[in-house]
Amino acid sequence: MISISLCMIVKNEENTLGRCLDSLKDMVDEIIIVDTGSTDRTIEIARTYTNNIYHFQWVDDFSAARNFAFEHASKEYILTMDADDIFDDTEKLSRLKETLPSTVDAITMKYQAAFDEAGNVLASLRQFRLVKRSKQYKWHGAVHEYLDVSGEIYHSDLTISHKRIHLNHNRNLLIYKNLLNQGISFTPRDLFYYGNELYDNGFYEEAIPVYMDFIQTEDHWLEDERTAYRKISECHSQMSNIDHAVEYALKTFQCGFPRSEDCCRLGFLFLQKDDPKTALHWFQYATILPEVDDGGIIYHGCSTWIPHLQLCVCHSMLGNSKKAYQHIVIAHKFNPTNSLIIENKYLLETHIKQTPLN
Repeated sequence: MISISLCMIVKNEENTLGRCLDSLKDMVDEIIIVDTGSTDRTIEIARTYTNNIYHFQWVDDFSAARNFAFEHASKEYILTMDADDIFDDTEKLSRLKETLPSTVDAITMKYQAAFDEAGNVLASLRQFRLVKRSKQYKWHGAVHEYLDVSGEIYHSDLTISHKRIHLNHNRNLLIYKNLLNQGISFTPRDLFYYGNELYDNGFYEEAIPVYMDFIQTEDHWLEDERTAYRKISECHSQMSNIDHAVEYALKTFQCGFPRSEDCCRLGFLFLQKDDPKTALHWFQYATILPEVDDGGIIYHGCSTWIPHLQLCVCHSMLGNSKKAYQHIVIAHKFNPTNSLIIENKYLLETHIKQTPLN
């Protein structure tokens, strides 16, 4: 059986730290907590779980803090968690500890990154979360840090859920701007995430050239390029430049076969152009495309309930209530608690005088 050191960096996480540690405290063999300047009860809470608490002077560099935490681990493998994460299935982790071949160097887990009001998973991706300590992997990047992993990889069925309570709105953006002010050159990855931070903070016009600079780099992940085109499209949409938004949404197809989320995006854009016939085509295409689990973000609703809800809207706009109802029934099967689906289903049942589903 393998042994595991849990390594975490925290700051002012009194509302989430206990929840996180409770979700897997009995499955790890060591807990390492690195605090970067808490002023609340975080350290007090951490002491109820471990004596391995260390202080790290914050230097606007997440990798530096995580590498510092790794230096204090003593077990065979190191597990990385954030304070607002929850480990979903300790029985699976227990089985993994018992059965993992000693040749495995790094393990990916599915990270459930966003949820709707009913708790349904909206978006997920794969991340390296458990790595062999003897490989001495290092974290890289001041923001949106990553582990430089090589060797034998195992893609597990373990899941971690991100249950965010508070937002650090512009923290990462300020770090990037400070790096730029210092004259530090950005890697392709830095450019991509800097663009994301600009986008997330509403600086759409500034984000577009940053994404374009990223796309022009040679050494980048194709899935990030696909995402960059999506973000440029959304920036133009936010600025009411719908034709440019369509142009860049179509460019995602240069990055491989179409994805359902890109088809949905095109459908929404053509609805903005008051063209439900064209929108209908794209939403219909989204319903037949499979999810692709290649490490990038999967937007689960875009291949299930979202296109059917929007097909209901399109058919309603075109005056075909029966087809609209057929699609809202399918959407309801996928997501029976969504308020928009429930409302539209009720309105259509009333309109065409059909008996509601049980």
